[in-house]
Parts: sequence; structure tokens; C-alpha cells
Amino acid sequence: MAQIKKSIKLINQLSCNYSYFRNFWTKRRVDFGKYSIVKPGKVSAQKIVPAHINKPAYHETGIPITPPVLPEIKNEEQILRMRASCKLAANILNEVGKHIRVGQTTDEIDTLVHELTIKNGAYPSPLNYKLFPKSVCTSVNNVACHGIPDDRPLENGDIINVDITVYLNGYHGDCSKTFLVGDVDDQGCNLVKATENCLQEGISICKPGRDFSALGAIIQRKAKQQGFSIVPAFVGHGIGEYFHGPPDIFHFRNLYPGTMDAGMTFTIEPVLSQGGPIVEVLDDNWTAITTDNARTAQCEHTVLVTSNGVEILTLPD
Repeated sequence: MAQIKKSIKLINQLSCNYSYFRNFWTKRRVDFGKYSIVKPGKVSAQKIVPAHINKPAYHETGIPITPPVLPEIKNEEQILRMRASCKLAANILNEVGKHIRVGQTTDEIDTLVHELTIKNGAYPSPLNYKLFPKSVCTSVNNVACHGIPDDRPLENGDIINVDITVYLNGYHGDCSKTFLVGDVDDQGCNLVKATENCLQEGISICKPGRDFSALGAIIQRKAKQQGFSIVPAFVGHGIGEYFHGPPDIFHFRNLYPGTMDAGMTFTIEPVLSQGGPIVEVLDDNWTAITTDNARTAQCEHTVLVTSNGVEILTLPD
């Protein structure tokens, strides 16, 4: 887990070298709106997965399998399995969204996700992945990513990202969405909408031959146009039998090598902030919070590059 903190620290340092972020800080907004600053609460015991559920290699050790060195081009059978896992993740996320309410704890959201995943014959991918203690990530207000579900009740005006990944028939499907809790102020609503716009903007340019780095450029530009900054510490990733692998999908201007090809699957998952780009990881080794207490929002799809464009795999029924 120390490596996670080192990586985020390095990315934070590198991000500050971009003129975009320097310019943002000279014009930063002081008023981020009306919301509560989140502090982690009490975390309940890790949940059990029944014996009949097919489990990833890390379910006991916490150590994931070694991903491929290069972005994988999947065959028809692999794509079929990806479609199934991604569809399940999307359906669970959609169902969870119907239940989010004021007074609900993020631990209750974790229970719902866990039960729906098991009911559908899948394994909740976050559970024990690099020792993550829960079945879903729930990131509220100033928590940028990897929030651990706990006993804090959701408050009126919160925004919450729910990040769901399931492991079904040997393949992971990954998606997330930021939900509004009760009456959210205009600043929060605008942040969530802007993040969704950035995700769609990135997806729209995917096709064979497109540079992976082009995603970062267009997403960063869209975020800036809407008055928000990118949190660079969190990237999209290749996905399949492995949870995370190549390519890395940066959401800011970058020089990552390589181009898209038909059969590749990866996530796009920008995190936008009302304030600056810098985050820090708390002592639980997972929860990443903004250093200026600004709210963030994230949304994510897993996509498949097709022969003539792109297909979003994580759309619900």
C-alpha cells in the first residue's frame, strides 16, 4: 500500500508542472458551495463470499495476477465474457442508484452491492484486491477516489461516487457514477454534469488508430472549458481476466505511447475537482481526499474498440 501513496505523490508533483494547473491555481474559486467535509467512520468486518462463487486469484492473498505487458486484443469469446461482466456491473450500479437516500450509510451500500453481486453468481472485484476491505468503493464529497464504505450516514446535499466492479466467468467489468443525495447545490450539480460530459467527450473519439494520449488532451480541455480541474492521480486502465492492466488512460495531456485497435477493452474514468488537482491518501492506505477539501466527481465506463469505432460495454438493460 505504500507504493500507492508514492505513486500518487509522484503524479501530484508531475501534475503541478503543467501550465494548465498553474493557471488554474491563479484563478481558483474560494466558494465551493454547501456540503460537509467527509471524515472516515467505522468500518465493519469484511464480508464472506460463498464457496460456489468463482473467485479471482487475489481473493485470499490480496495479490492480483500479472497483467499482460501490452494492451490485449480480445477474441470473440473473450469479448462475449466482457460484455456479460460489464452488463452485470452496470445493472448493479443502476439498481444501487435507485436506493441511494439521505440517512443511508455507505456500509449499507456495500451490503447491497455485495448481495446483488453474489446473487448473480459473481465476485465483487474490489474485495481483498490489494487488501481493499470492502466490495465497492464509495467516495463522498471531498473524497476523490477509493473511499471505504463505513457507518457515516449520507447527508442532504452530498454527492457520492459508487464504483462497482464484478468478476463474472473469469472477467472483470468496471463502471462508476456520481449520484446526488437529496438537494444538492448548483455547484455540486454542475460538477457532476461536467464530469459526465468529459467522459462522453473521451468516449466519442475512440476508434482504431487513435492515440491513447488523445483521450487525456480532449478530456482535460473539456474540463477546463467547464471551469473544473482534472485530478491526475487516477487513470483508466485495460481490463479483462486482470482487474488492471495496459493501456493506462490518463485524463490530462500526456505522452503515453500506443494506439487503439479493435478488440481492446479499457476504462475511461475522469475525476474532476472544483479546486486544485492535489490529493493525499489517508492512513487507511486507500481513501484519497482533496487537500483543499474541494468536492470531486467521477464517472466511468468500460469500452470496447470496434472495427469502426467504440462500444460502451457498461450500459444497463
